[in-house]
Amino acid sequence: MKLLEIEGLVTELASDGQWLRAVNQVSLAVNRGETFCLVGESGSGKSVTALSVMGLLPEERHRHPAGRIRLHDDVPGRPAGEVVDLLGADATTMEKVRGGRIGMIFQEPMTSLNPVLTIGEQLDEVLQLHQPDLTDEGREARILSALEEVRMPDPAKRIREFPHRLSGGQRQRVMIAMALICEPALLIADEPTTALDVTVQAEILELMRELQTRRGMGMLFITHDFGVVAQIADTVGVMRRGELVECGPVAEVLRQPRHDYTRSLIAALPERLPREARPMARRATTSPLIELRDLEVYFPVRQGFMRRVVDHFKAVDGVSLSVAAGEVLALVGESGCGKTTLGRALLRLIEPTAGSIRLEGQDITTLPPRAMRPLRRRMQVVFQDPGSSLNPRLPIVTTLIEPMRVHGIGRDDDERRARAAELLAKVEMPTDSLWRYPHEFSGGQRQRLAIARALVLEPRFILCDEITSALDVSVQAGILRLLRRLVDEEGLGMLFITHNMGVVEYLADRMAVMHAGRVVESGPTAKVLRAPQEDYTRSLLAAVPRLDGALAIA
Repeated sequence: MKLLEIEGLVTELASDGQWLRAVNQVSLAVNRGETFCLVGESGSGKSVTALSVMGLLPEERHRHPAGRIRLHDDVPGRPAGEVVDLLGADATTMEKVRGGRIGMIFQEPMTSLNPVLTIGEQLDEVLQLHQPDLTDEGREARILSALEEVRMPDPAKRIREFPHRLSGGQRQRVMIAMALICEPALLIADEPTTALDVTVQAEILELMRELQTRRGMGMLFITHDFGVVAQIADTVGVMRRGELVECGPVAEVLRQPRHDYTRSLIAALPERLPREARPMARRATTSPLIELRDLEVYFPVRQGFMRRVVDHFKAVDGVSLSVAAGEVLALVGESGCGKTTLGRALLRLIEPTAGSIRLEGQDITTLPPRAMRPLRRRMQVVFQDPGSSLNPRLPIVTTLIEPMRVHGIGRDDDERRARAAELLAKVEMPTDSLWRYPHEFSGGQRQRLAIARALVLEPRFILCDEITSALDVSVQAGILRLLRRLVDEEGLGMLFITHNMGVVEYLADRMAVMHAGRVVESGPTAKVLRAPQEDYTRSLLAAVPRLDGALAIA
């Protein structure tokens, strides 16, 4: 039975005095009790389609030259059994539809929740708007019931908490509770699990499936993760450049895709990338490139008026690992396990509490800043978000040659510019990129430029911290191939921090699993993935949504 029907939707957005077509002739239907997954790369029109349904696009900066969006559900204030055309609906009708009959979960809950209102106040606001007849006691009971329904730990206490005091998974549960508190007929979820760890993601997906089954809701689920699609979808639609290029039952589309674009997206998944024959890691006979021994990073816990230290938080607790030249070691684990803190301590960006750090056999654990400066050339870092790590006020040429000036590389700026141009070619970027600014590039291009900046000082070791987590699968595939080629050809050592097991499987020679500040398991990647020895590793791997595994079960 149809719930949402989109016919020939065209959405155009205003930009610099021109109308750009973001959605072009899209037609799809979501039935009651069905999950329709909309997939595609950034800019394909997925979110614009969802915002068109909700009527949330910027006023006077969008238009719909053609198309219809019909909601086959009763809307308060409208005749029973009436099919509502959402594109032509007035403001009063849309106020009742949003939150009342169609709920929406956004990608980033921290920017969607009001930081100055408690969780209870924000849920209460929804009820006051859509169910004004409820008493104060009735609303309070409904809020508590909604938080219990999404399995929020200690819901009575969380009602009085502010969003910043909750974890990412808990904030997403609040967003689900807010979207479902008025029992809508349709739920739109826009990348609701992208920023979550695999175990938290698995819990959220299971919760959403359970609530959907219990309530018989329709769900329009937007994602770029084909593992998630295979796990939860009944029907899948693939979008490219504003058009729906393929649509059908999930098993049919994923097993036998008809469109070249769908085939290319599936082929770009890390677990599907071809693995070329690789040279053996060049392990030094005397000492590895980087070696950590019993490294500890403790942060003091202070209490009382005098702020006395009463305890220590053990972010990194006795970790030992090493990275050889020509080798990628993947460090995996959930948020808060200590991965990034370990990486920062390894680079001496924060001071370790105990243990030792050796770079090419030299102990750098307690070296003063002046002695560390020349060693910075040999160990570089690529951060997760290149948009915030590249200076927006500097052209790329300045970003690349400034570190060379500081470390005395090159006779003059002409030689440095020539070297910068060579590096751009190495990371597969055009030479004219030198004269452009970071905002002129896509996310994948900025990440390539960040890699070029790390390589400009000819390092022996590079730390990569979740550098592909926000990228589309095809862009991610290009970055992974580039990194693997640099390691194999340049003989670099690399510590790659991630929670994406597909990336680990393709890129890493060895992997180490962190939990609560400790490395609980390590070894060759293939061995750990196929035969994990620790319960935590097994639970982590079991939570990973896999396209092949989900289709095999189906």
